Amino acid sequence: MKVTPEIIQDEFIGLEVKVAKCTNRDCEGVKGKVIDETRNTFILTHEGIKRRVIKETSIFHFKYPDGTVVEIDGKLLVGRPEERIKKIIRRRW
Repeated sequence: MKVTPEIIQDEFIGLEVKVAKCTNRDCEGVKGKVIDETRNTFILTHEGIKRRVIKETSIFHFKYPDGTVVEIDGKLLVGRPEERIKKIIRRRW
């Protein structure tokens, strides 16, 4: 899988995710599958328990089906999923 800036426009529901860093220490290190997404949060299943993680204050490691692991800052993911897909990505380099 080729990792490009357009990856923030992907669908994250169904992917395995790990919260690498978070200002809330209870959420740090949580692993699970994304089962739902709202404007400001991801809802994960962690050991059979649903956990809600705030996007803006977290850094996520998403694991794609081909084994690729991508680190994404949650600040880039804030917004409704249907609006984020339409967002125009400006390259800064």
